[in-house]
Amino acid sequence: MVLGNIHSIESFGTVDGPGIRFVVFTQGCPLRCKYCHNVDTRAVGTGQQISVDQIVGELKDYLPFIQSSGGGITVSGGEALLQMPFLIELFKACRAIGVHTALDTSGCCYVDAPFFHKQFDELANYTDLVLLDLKEINSERHKWLTGQPNKHILAFAKLLSEKQIPVWIRHVLVPTITDSEEDLTELGAFINTLSNVERVELLPYHKMGVYKWEAMGLDYPLEGIEPPSDEEVKRAAQLIQQNIAEPLVAIPQ
Repeated sequence: MVLGNIHSIESFGTVDGPGIRFVVFTQGCPLRCKYCHNVDTRAVGTGQQISVDQIVGELKDYLPFIQSSGGGITVSGGEALLQMPFLIELFKACRAIGVHTALDTSGCCYVDAPFFHKQFDELANYTDLVLLDLKEINSERHKWLTGQPNKHILAFAKLLSEKQIPVWIRHVLVPTITDSEEDLTELGAFINTLSNVERVELLPYHKMGVYKWEAMGLDYPLEGIEPPSDEEVKRAAQLIQQNIAEPLVAIPQ
Protein backbone atom coordinates (compact mmCIF):
# COMPACT_ATOMS: atom_id res chain seq x y z
CA MET A 1 0.00 0.00 0.00
CA VAL A 2 1.39 3.39 -1.05
CA LEU A 3 0.91 6.09 1.59
CA GLY A 4 1.19 9.82 1.13
CA ASN A 5 2.47 12.34 3.66
CA ILE A 6 -0.48 14.71 3.73
CA HIS A 7 -0.74 18.09 5.42
CA SER A 8 -4.47 18.70 4.95
CA ILE A 9 -7.47 18.29 2.65
CA GLU A 10 -9.91 20.92 1.40
CA SER A 11 -13.15 19.39 0.20
CA PHE A 12 -14.61 22.43 -1.60
CA GLY A 13 -11.80 24.35 -3.29
CA THR A 14 -12.62 26.89 -5.99
CA VAL A 15 -9.25 28.46 -6.89
CA ASP A 16 -7.05 25.48 -7.79
CA GLY A 17 -8.26 24.52 -11.23
CA PRO A 18 -11.61 24.41 -13.01
CA GLY A 19 -14.85 23.87 -11.13
CA ILE A 20 -15.14 22.67 -7.54
CA ARG A 21 -11.94 20.89 -6.50
CA PHE A 22 -11.13 18.33 -3.84
CA VAL A 23 -7.70 19.68 -2.88
CA VAL A 24 -5.05 17.51 -1.24
CA PHE A 25 -2.13 19.43 0.27
CA THR A 26 0.96 17.24 0.48
CA GLN A 27 3.62 17.71 3.14
CA GLY A 28 7.19 18.66 2.25
CA CYS A 29 8.79 21.24 -0.03
CA PRO A 30 12.43 21.90 -1.05
CA LEU A 31 11.81 25.58 -1.87
CA ARG A 32 12.03 28.36 0.69
CA CYS A 33 9.86 31.03 -0.89
CA LYS A 34 10.00 34.30 1.03
CA TYR A 35 6.25 34.84 0.60
CA CYS A 36 5.17 31.23 1.28
CA HIS A 37 1.63 31.12 2.64
CA ASN A 38 1.88 27.41 3.55
CA VAL A 39 5.15 27.55 5.48
CA ASP A 40 3.83 24.79 7.75
CA THR A 41 4.02 22.35 4.80
CA ARG A 42 7.79 22.70 4.31
CA ALA A 43 9.11 19.89 6.52
CA VAL A 44 9.71 16.68 4.57
CA GLY A 45 8.70 13.29 5.98
CA THR A 46 6.10 14.64 8.37
CA GLY A 47 2.34 15.10 8.09
CA GLN A 48 -0.36 12.46 8.31
CA GLN A 49 0.19 9.24 6.36
CA ILE A 50 -2.96 8.58 4.33
CA SER A 51 -3.67 5.87 1.76
CA VAL A 52 -5.05 6.34 -1.74
CA ASP A 53 -8.17 4.38 -0.75
CA GLN A 54 -8.82 6.74 2.17
CA ILE A 55 -8.59 9.83 -0.05
CA VAL A 56 -10.71 8.37 -2.84
CA GLY A 57 -13.29 7.21 -0.30
CA GLU A 58 -13.63 10.74 1.05
CA LEU A 59 -13.59 12.22 -2.45
CA LYS A 60 -16.57 10.08 -3.49
CA ASP A 61 -18.74 11.84 -0.89
CA TYR A 62 -18.39 15.05 -2.91
CA LEU A 63 -18.63 13.62 -6.43
CA PRO A 64 -22.09 15.09 -7.25
CA PHE A 65 -20.86 18.63 -6.54
CA ILE A 66 -17.49 18.09 -8.20
CA GLN A 67 -18.80 16.54 -11.38
CA SER A 68 -21.73 18.91 -11.84
CA SER A 69 -19.31 21.86 -11.70
CA GLY A 70 -16.76 20.39 -14.10
CA GLY A 71 -14.30 20.07 -11.25
CA GLY A 72 -12.06 17.32 -9.95
CA ILE A 73 -9.13 16.66 -7.63
CA THR A 74 -6.07 18.88 -7.28
CA VAL A 75 -2.92 17.75 -5.48
CA SER A 76 -0.93 20.70 -4.18
CA GLY A 77 1.59 21.26 -1.42
CA GLY A 78 4.14 21.66 -0.22
CA GLU A 79 5.55 20.16 -3.40
CA ALA A 80 3.51 17.24 -4.70
CA LEU A 81 6.24 15.90 -7.02
CA LEU A 82 8.26 14.84 -3.97
CA GLN A 83 5.76 11.96 -3.71
CA MET A 84 5.37 10.73 -7.28
CA PRO A 85 4.67 7.03 -6.51
CA PHE A 86 1.77 8.13 -4.33
CA LEU A 87 0.58 10.62 -6.96
CA ILE A 88 0.61 7.95 -9.66
CA GLU A 89 -1.59 5.60 -7.64
CA LEU A 90 -3.94 8.41 -6.57
CA PHE A 91 -4.42 9.82 -10.06
CA LYS A 92 -4.81 6.32 -11.50
CA ALA A 93 -7.61 5.63 -9.00
CA CYS A 94 -9.26 8.98 -9.78
CA ARG A 95 -9.09 8.35 -13.52
CA ALA A 96 -10.80 4.98 -12.95
CA ILE A 97 -13.87 6.74 -11.52
CA GLY A 98 -13.87 9.56 -14.07
CA VAL A 99 -12.48 12.35 -11.88
CA HIS A 100 -10.49 15.16 -13.53
CA THR A 101 -6.95 15.33 -12.11
CA ALA A 102 -4.80 18.43 -11.63
CA LEU A 103 -1.26 18.72 -10.29
CA ASP A 104 -0.19 22.01 -8.66
CA THR A 105 3.62 22.18 -8.74
CA SER A 106 6.57 24.53 -8.91
CA GLY A 107 8.48 22.01 -11.03
CA CYS A 108 11.43 22.34 -8.63
CA CYS A 109 11.88 18.55 -8.32
CA TYR A 110 12.61 18.08 -12.02
CA VAL A 111 15.92 16.45 -12.89
CA ASP A 112 16.89 15.28 -16.36
CA ALA A 113 17.53 11.72 -15.25
CA PRO A 114 16.02 8.31 -16.14
CA PHE A 115 14.44 7.74 -12.71
CA PHE A 116 12.51 11.02 -12.91
CA HIS A 117 11.39 10.54 -16.50
CA LYS A 118 10.23 6.98 -15.85
CA GLN A 119 8.02 8.02 -12.95
CA PHE A 120 6.77 11.22 -14.53
CA ASP A 121 5.94 9.49 -17.82
CA GLU A 122 3.60 7.22 -15.89
CA LEU A 123 2.13 10.09 -13.88
CA ALA A 124 1.52 12.04 -17.10
CA ASN A 125 -0.76 9.24 -18.32
CA TYR A 126 -3.21 10.10 -15.54
CA THR A 127 -2.76 13.89 -15.32
CA ASP A 128 -5.37 16.09 -17.02
CA LEU A 129 -3.95 19.48 -16.02
CA VAL A 130 -0.80 20.97 -14.47
CA LEU A 131 -0.92 24.23 -12.53
CA LEU A 132 2.69 25.36 -12.92
CA ASP A 133 4.00 28.07 -10.59
CA LEU A 134 6.58 30.22 -12.37
CA LYS A 135 7.67 32.36 -9.47
CA GLU A 136 10.34 34.51 -11.17
CA ILE A 137 11.80 34.34 -14.68
CA ASN A 138 15.23 35.74 -13.78
CA SER A 139 17.31 32.88 -12.37
CA GLU A 140 19.36 34.92 -9.90
CA ARG A 141 16.30 36.67 -8.51
CA HIS A 142 14.51 33.31 -8.42
CA LYS A 143 17.34 31.92 -6.29
CA TRP A 144 17.09 34.88 -3.90
CA LEU A 145 13.33 34.47 -3.67
CA THR A 146 13.08 30.67 -3.35
CA GLY A 147 16.54 29.33 -2.52
CA GLN A 148 16.97 27.69 -5.95
CA PRO A 149 17.78 28.93 -9.46
CA ASN A 150 15.10 28.23 -12.08
CA LYS A 151 16.90 26.53 -14.98
CA HIS A 152 15.45 23.11 -14.12
CA ILE A 153 11.99 24.61 -13.58
CA LEU A 154 11.94 26.19 -17.03
CA ALA A 155 13.18 22.87 -18.45
CA PHE A 156 10.23 21.17 -16.75
CA ALA A 157 7.86 23.68 -18.36
CA LYS A 158 9.32 22.77 -21.74
CA LEU A 159 8.92 19.06 -20.95
CA LEU A 160 5.22 19.61 -20.25
CA SER A 161 4.94 21.40 -23.59
CA GLU A 162 6.63 18.53 -25.39
CA LYS A 163 4.20 16.09 -23.78
CA GLN A 164 1.26 18.37 -24.59
CA ILE A 165 -0.08 18.20 -21.05
CA PRO A 166 -2.50 21.12 -20.59
CA VAL A 167 -1.00 23.79 -18.33
CA TRP A 168 -2.16 26.82 -16.41
CA ILE A 169 0.80 29.07 -15.60
CA ARG A 170 0.63 30.87 -12.25
CA HIS A 171 2.73 33.87 -11.24
CA VAL A 172 2.52 35.61 -7.87
CA LEU A 173 2.89 39.37 -8.30
CA VAL A 174 4.95 40.74 -5.41
CA PRO A 175 5.55 44.52 -5.50
CA THR A 176 9.25 45.46 -5.93
CA ILE A 177 10.23 41.77 -6.23
CA THR A 178 8.44 39.95 -9.09
CA ASP A 179 6.91 42.93 -10.87
CA SER A 180 9.70 44.54 -12.92
CA GLU A 181 8.86 45.45 -16.50
CA GLU A 182 11.87 43.50 -17.78
CA ASP A 183 11.00 40.28 -15.96
CA LEU A 184 7.27 40.36 -16.71
CA THR A 185 7.98 40.97 -20.39
CA GLU A 186 10.49 38.10 -20.42
CA LEU A 187 8.01 35.84 -18.64
CA GLY A 188 5.42 36.48 -21.34
CA ALA A 189 7.99 35.76 -24.05
CA PHE A 190 8.90 32.45 -22.39
CA ILE A 191 5.26 31.44 -22.05
CA ASN A 192 4.82 32.15 -25.74
CA THR A 193 7.41 29.44 -26.55
CA LEU A 194 5.16 26.82 -24.93
CA SER A 195 2.42 25.20 -27.00
CA ASN A 196 0.27 23.77 -24.22
CA VAL A 197 -0.65 26.79 -22.07
CA GLU A 198 -4.40 27.27 -21.69
CA ARG A 199 -4.39 30.05 -19.11
CA VAL A 200 -2.01 32.38 -17.27
CA GLU A 201 -3.13 33.33 -13.77
CA LEU A 202 -1.63 36.47 -12.27
CA LEU A 203 -2.00 36.08 -8.51
CA PRO A 204 -1.70 39.25 -6.42
CA TYR A 205 0.58 38.80 -3.41
CA HIS A 206 -1.26 38.64 -0.09
CA LYS A 207 -0.34 38.38 3.58
CA MET A 208 -2.92 35.82 4.69
CA GLY A 209 -0.23 33.28 5.58
CA VAL A 210 1.91 35.58 7.73
CA TYR A 211 0.25 34.34 10.91
CA LYS A 212 1.71 30.86 10.23
CA TRP A 213 5.25 32.28 10.24
CA GLU A 214 4.50 34.02 13.52
CA ALA A 215 2.94 30.89 15.05
CA MET A 216 6.06 28.91 14.13
CA GLY A 217 8.37 31.55 15.63
CA LEU A 218 9.79 32.51 12.22
CA ASP A 219 10.65 35.99 11.00
CA TYR A 220 8.60 36.88 7.93
CA PRO A 221 11.10 37.93 5.20
CA LEU A 222 8.81 40.32 3.35
CA GLU A 223 7.75 42.43 6.30
CA GLY A 224 6.57 45.79 5.00
CA ILE A 225 5.66 44.59 1.50
CA GLU A 226 2.02 45.37 0.76
CA PRO A 227 -0.27 43.67 -1.78
CA PRO A 228 -0.30 45.26 -5.24
CA SER A 229 -2.99 47.74 -6.21
CA ASP A 230 -5.53 46.95 -8.93
CA GLU A 231 -3.61 49.26 -11.26
CA GLU A 232 -0.34 47.43 -10.59
CA VAL A 233 -1.99 44.09 -11.32
CA LYS A 234 -3.48 45.36 -14.58
CA ARG A 235 -0.10 46.78 -15.64
CA ALA A 236 1.60 43.45 -14.95
CA ALA A 237 -1.07 41.55 -16.88
CA GLN A 238 -0.54 43.81 -19.88
CA LEU A 239 3.25 43.36 -19.75
CA ILE A 240 2.96 39.57 -19.68
CA GLN A 241 0.24 39.45 -22.33
CA GLN A 242 2.01 41.69 -24.85
CA ASN A 243 4.39 38.88 -25.83
CA ILE A 244 1.80 36.10 -25.91
CA ALA A 245 0.03 35.48 -29.19
CA GLU A 246 -3.25 34.35 -27.60
CA PRO A 247 -5.19 36.27 -24.88
CA LEU A 248 -4.35 34.03 -21.93
CA VAL A 249 -3.69 36.22 -18.90
CA ALA A 250 -6.39 36.14 -16.24
CA ILE A 251 -6.67 37.91 -12.89
CA PRO A 252 -8.59 35.73 -10.39
CA GLN A 253 -11.40 37.62 -8.69
